[in-house]
Amino acid sequence: MADDVFEHPRLAAVYDALDPDRSDLDVYVAIAEELGARGALDVGCGTGEFALLLAGRGLTVTGVDPAGASLDVARAKPGSERVRWIQGDATTLPSIQVDLATMTGNVAQAIVDQRDWAGTLRGVHDALRPGGRLVFETRDPAKRAWQDWNRAASYQVAEIPGVGAVEQWFEVIDVSGPLVTFRGTWVFASDGQVLTSDSTLRFRERDEVEASLVAHGYAVEEVRDAPDRPGREFVFFALRPEE
Repeated sequence: MADDVFEHPRLAAVYDALDPDRSDLDVYVAIAEELGARGALDVGCGTGEFALLLAGRGLTVTGVDPAGASLDVARAKPGSERVRWIQGDATTLPSIQVDLATMTGNVAQAIVDQRDWAGTLRGVHDALRPGGRLVFETRDPAKRAWQDWNRAASYQVAEIPGVGAVEQWFEVIDVSGPLVTFRGTWVFASDGQVLTSDSTLRFRERDEVEASLVAHGYAVEEVRDAPDRPGREFVFFALRPEE
């Protein structure tokens, strides 16, 4: 099940407007070009921003996400007909072969259950052609990013055309080992409705991620720093070896 922030129709409809700076995706576009990818799988594609960027550059793109409301937003965007949209996850993919699979943003960390993580790695491995790569980011637990997730740091009010003013903020509500749970709150000025959504992320150590990749048939080519958040995240390049 997807979190309400992605699944509730009213929240999905304002998601992009409340997070307009997606310059982080430029890094992944550059990686796709660097690797010469022609076909891509965007795991956890959400409202489709990255999938559409790739499709606009001529790649054959499949976007998969469990949140139907987010996919509805994606399908309504210009150029959406160039992307194959699938509601589900990497364990329910049809037979495809791609050069590149990605998990941008918080997607890898949002796969909290270790069995689901293993299933995701298997599903992506099956979708990659031999010589294809899985590229994704995850936060370095040592930086304890969640310490900055509070109302004071995250509060914003956005005036959204056709919607009106929307307030948004996030607060951590639990830290249990590698699991961090936080709550988002949205207030719609037009009718006063208040919506909340709880999300949990798993902060995996670098060696844990590398071990899980190797265990599922990948070769870890390299681990890069995230240029837009230097020193705070790992960007993994995992190869499906030639057979």
